[in-house]
Amino acid sequence: MKWTAQQMDMYLSSKEYVDTAIIPLIPLDWKNDAKGIVSMGEFTSILVDEIERQFKGRLFQIAPYTYLTEEEEQDKLNRLLTWDKHFFKHGFKHIVYITSDSFWKTVEKDLPDMLIWVPSLSLETMDDSYAKQIIDQQLKQLLPLITNKWQEEPIER
Repeated sequence: MKWTAQQMDMYLSSKEYVDTAIIPLIPLDWKNDAKGIVSMGEFTSILVDEIERQFKGRLFQIAPYTYLTEEEEQDKLNRLLTWDKHFFKHGFKHIVYITSDSFWKTVEKDLPDMLIWVPSLSLETMDDSYAKQIIDQQLKQLLPLITNKWQEEPIER
């Protein structure tokens, strides 16, 4: 389910089955490599959309967590931890963060749940069928990570 009013109705009527929130972590930077940063966010968003499509009914795609790359690292982390606590407190047993920003790998140990980091690929110059192939290959690797996560006991916060 996605962050839309229509899909929120679906979630509210079946929230006992939806135990996982997926949060795309999207950097913003208008000064340094703006196009590369946008491409990174676009790639992450496409992957999250596809993961949501595969797990509709079990997973809710939260609005992107956006942040300026120049923000203090601890501020970015603390704000994300506030989001995490909020969603956990309101029924999600698992939180999955997905990003192409390598910053999050440096603080992964401080995150209470699963971080999936995927190197960004620029899809803008690729043929559509090739780009779809690339996304499908990524999904084949990512989907088992999430299903394995469901086998674990939820983390208490």
